[in-house]
Amino acid sequence: MGLISLILEDFSVPKKNDPALHSNFELFFNYPGVWAIVNYRIAHVLHKSGFKFIARMISGLSQILTNIDIHPAATIGRRVFIDHGFGIVIGETTIIEDDVLIYQGVTLGGVNLEKGKRHPTIEKNCVIGSGAKILGDITIGQGSKIGANSVVVQDVPTHSTAVGVPARIVQRRDTKCHLDHNILPDISKEMFTYLLKRVAVLEHAINKYDNIDVSKEDAQLEEIYKKFINAMRTDD
Repeated sequence: MGLISLILEDFSVPKKNDPALHSNFELFFNYPGVWAIVNYRIAHVLHKSGFKFIARMISGLSQILTNIDIHPAATIGRRVFIDHGFGIVIGETTIIEDDVLIYQGVTLGGVNLEKGKRHPTIEKNCVIGSGAKILGDITIGQGSKIGANSVVVQDVPTHSTAVGVPARIVQRRDTKCHLDHNILPDISKEMFTYLLKRVAVLEHAINKYDNIDVSKEDAQLEEIYKKFINAMRTDD
């Protein structure tokens, strides 16, 4: 596929991915992610042709205009869409396959200064949530989803959902990945719930079998808990 055809296809991608787009005119002012990809396409061709300095110049100017840093040596497939592009970094040896959706604040970075492949590979139909950091020469499998603000440092299998710091696999399925960020599990909440229930079991065992009186300490903890709840309230 030629450069002009790729660029025309890039401009058509928001129509399929963003319901907020109401006219082609908006593409020129409200979609820095599209312009970042288009500028990358030009810089990438120049970089492959040996004009590396000019390629880096174009990338630098694009970064100033769009606040998206894409190294011209990176490999980006077709119909890749950067939504609400801001603060995105895509490293030199990154590979992004077709139909990938990337939100703001994403970093596809390296973890060392060695030569060779040191950035991630994002396979087809993945969704990378806002603020996610995917670091090192790892692979995000086809159709997978990375939760917002997750830090991924290990491979993610195909059709999986990874969330947390560091990211953990919380769901695997064999269907196409959707944008249901609102139903991603809260693993921190689930862990706290487990710990609270575990403490309750231990307290019950102590009171029942050892006859240890912890009522004084329990009252103190209740006061601390009430202060915490009051501090969290936003109503007047």
